[in-house]
Amino acid sequence: MKVNNEHHRTIWVKKDDNKVVQIIDQRNLPHEFIIEDLKTVDDVTIAIKDMHVRGAGLIGAAAGYGMYVASLEADKDDFDISLKKSADKLIATRPTAMNLQWAVERQLNEIKKGSTPEEKISIALKTANEIADEDADFCKRLGEHGLKIIEEISKKKNGGIVNILTHCNAGWLAFVDYGSATAPIYAAFDKGIKVHVWVDETRPRNQGARLTAWELEHQGIPYTIIADNVGGHLMQHGMVDMVIVGTDRTSYTGYAANKIGTYLKALAAKDNNVPFYVALPSSTFDWNIRDGIKEIPIEQRGDEEVKYARGFLDGKIREVLLAPKDAKTANFAFDVTPARLITSLITERGICGADEESILSLFPEHKNDY
Repeated sequence: MKVNNEHHRTIWVKKDDNKVVQIIDQRNLPHEFIIEDLKTVDDVTIAIKDMHVRGAGLIGAAAGYGMYVASLEADKDDFDISLKKSADKLIATRPTAMNLQWAVERQLNEIKKGSTPEEKISIALKTANEIADEDADFCKRLGEHGLKIIEEISKKKNGGIVNILTHCNAGWLAFVDYGSATAPIYAAFDKGIKVHVWVDETRPRNQGARLTAWELEHQGIPYTIIADNVGGHLMQHGMVDMVIVGTDRTSYTGYAANKIGTYLKALAAKDNNVPFYVALPSSTFDWNIRDGIKEIPIEQRGDEEVKYARGFLDGKIREVLLAPKDAKTANFAFDVTPARLITSLITERGICGADEESILSLFPEHKNDY
């Protein structure tokens, strides 16, 4: 997508030094656009854990490139053991994100096909690039399928504005390009359909207010930032035509884990007959989990995210204490939306119901995975 009319991806190999991976450091957006160099496995693990990069697809792509960096660092005399240690370190950074584990395991399976360290390094780079390219391609195709839903709503409104509510950031900043929840929105806008996006602020890290709003502004798409608790009110008053969110891990039975607060939006949507869609590339499916509420691991993060807010003041990014200094917090990063609350899943292969039979009809190769 574009930043100041220049195309960017969220992660790439540095043009003049292919031993360096570069990312957009998302911590300082929308106030500062900073490109960060990742040169070591520790750099990559810190970037994932501390959310320099975040979002399902981008975490997976970062893990893929992290394994490439790990191959460069690996002890040539003990290559496979060294690589496995780096793999374990990467997987441990964000427990909920399925794309992370998927990318690391894909790299391990591909790299073992090499005979020498040099061959394995070459395979690791090739595979990392493939993971990134696939993520962008899947999101683009996902957007083309989701476009049909927005087109239908637009027709019913005689070409009027389609009001879309989203939560957190499932945009191109959360993937390599296009995004998941935003991909249909971008496709609709490019086709001339009138769209407007309600952007949840998304506490505690404000990914909606900071990132989704920044994205939409650079693409020229009308949006309005709202506090997290406003969505239900908007739905009650007919101001939302559809809800579309992303997911960090989805079971093969249709349970979707996404940023904390998503479940509440799904409940409000159900109560007000507003269609609720979850957009995801197939790399986000967990083919081993049946009951998402009981089985999907939910990451808990630090007190500081809840107690402090980051903002821009006097030309600098600053942190401000919001709560009593010694207050105890509970910072669950995700919740799980049950399949019964989801209208449909939007994937790169098409749209399906949030149930085992429908999902496997699109992905029959996984019928024997569990």
